[in-house]
Amino acid sequence: QCSSCVSACGMAAVWQQVLAVDARYNAYRTPTFPQFRTQYIRRRSQLLRENAKCGFEPGLRRQYLRLRSQLLALRYGPLSEQSSFRASSVRSSRTTLDRMEDFEEDPRAQGARGHRRSVSRGSYQLQAQMNRAVYDERPPGSLVPTSVAEASRAMAGDTTLSENYAFAGMHHIFDQHVDSAVPRLQFANDDKHLLACCSLDGTLSIMTLSPPPPSVKVTLKGHGGPVTDFAWSLSNDIIVSTSLDGTLRIWNTEDGRCIREVRDPESSELLCCTFQPMNNNLTVVGNSKHHLQVVNISTGKKVKGGSSKLTGRVLSLSFDAPGRILWAGDDRGSIFSFLFDMATGKLTKAKRLVVSEGSSICSISARSWISREARDPSLLVNACVNKLLLYRVVDNEGTLQLKRSFPIQHGSQHVHSIFCPLMSFRQGACVVTGSEDTCVYFFDVERNTKAIVNKLQGHGGPVLDVSFNCDESLLASADSTGMVIIWRREQK
Repeated sequence: QCSSCVSACGMAAVWQQVLAVDARYNAYRTPTFPQFRTQYIRRRSQLLRENAKCGFEPGLRRQYLRLRSQLLALRYGPLSEQSSFRASSVRSSRTTLDRMEDFEEDPRAQGARGHRRSVSRGSYQLQAQMNRAVYDERPPGSLVPTSVAEASRAMAGDTTLSENYAFAGMHHIFDQHVDSAVPRLQFANDDKHLLACCSLDGTLSIMTLSPPPPSVKVTLKGHGGPVTDFAWSLSNDIIVSTSLDGTLRIWNTEDGRCIREVRDPESSELLCCTFQPMNNNLTVVGNSKHHLQVVNISTGKKVKGGSSKLTGRVLSLSFDAPGRILWAGDDRGSIFSFLFDMATGKLTKAKRLVVSEGSSICSISARSWISREARDPSLLVNACVNKLLLYRVVDNEGTLQLKRSFPIQHGSQHVHSIFCPLMSFRQGACVVTGSEDTCVYFFDVERNTKAIVNKLQGHGGPVLDVSFNCDESLLASADSTGMVIIWRREQK
């Protein structure tokens, strides 16, 4: 009987993950009929609960979860939201947080701009107009009173935002990279227990939190210099990483084998990377000589037309969910938007935003919508201006408009932030960021006052990166001393 109870619990957990995947994509279903979306997710929840009691083999259901995630990603685009490390001083205090400009670097740019406008611009513009209409009409500090918002509150159990993000207890501490900073860490896509991080000691670690006790599954060794960034493929079988040794490496996550090494043609330090979300055969890489490059990881060759140049060292990258717009940030304080040609891999420079001249843009995270109560396409940005910045994306060329800023201690380190993955379930809209004061901060972006809803203390150095697992039951954070802390949600 005990074993059957364990099996039933396992089944319930799998179906909860299936429901989480469906709910995350639910906003894309019949956008003009929100009542249908509410009915769909309620009926889906009922059916999944009933199936969970039937005793189907959990392994088969986990395979179903993977297949369903892949099919939904193909239909709507993936929702898994995916640096030099020498501190640079803030050379200018003149902050221009809301100045966006067209970018035309030569006479051919006019033709390129004409080509860009042949791409459909309606989606972002229409969505932004609708979002702003709702946003501007509501009372200050309130939530949009829609049936969808009521449904999301019901699914969250009508708990407060503080209760939803009541992370407190330390689930585990990893210290295999002690004495060398861990600049990036990330849970695997749609996974609760698989986590990876990279270190300035030249290695990467893949860690597993289940079955207990948590352990280092495999260490990726081969880089000849500090590892600056990495990214999981959508299926989690591949990791790409960049290093100050001037190489991009492709790794097999199961056995830690290096599949391919791609050297930078300029022999420059590689600082950041990201997968093209709709075509994981393509990776975008940024280097210290201001260049951005699309690389085919199957061949190890640069994609023709897939390169561009920024004003400074390329420190951060992020695609929108459909993979049509790429944002890149540099150490001179600029964010550039690029249009990505899905057929050829070509990059076309579109817009430039000067956030703060001379201040590094350390982190960029794109989100199609923040929550059901805040439907703006948005960009979350860490810049060395002692603020976390939230921008609204207003058109299909990636134009940005400042929406909110939140005070944090951030003047020189490469600090990163994230959107909470399951905000569609929650009341309010939450983001999480590291900080140079050794704390992790949770901000509700919809609150006009007292936006901090949680603060985690326990690190011994500046917190450089944070990452949620797929169901938000665990949060990982990494710092400049090499410590990785896994925080668990406080049980009520």
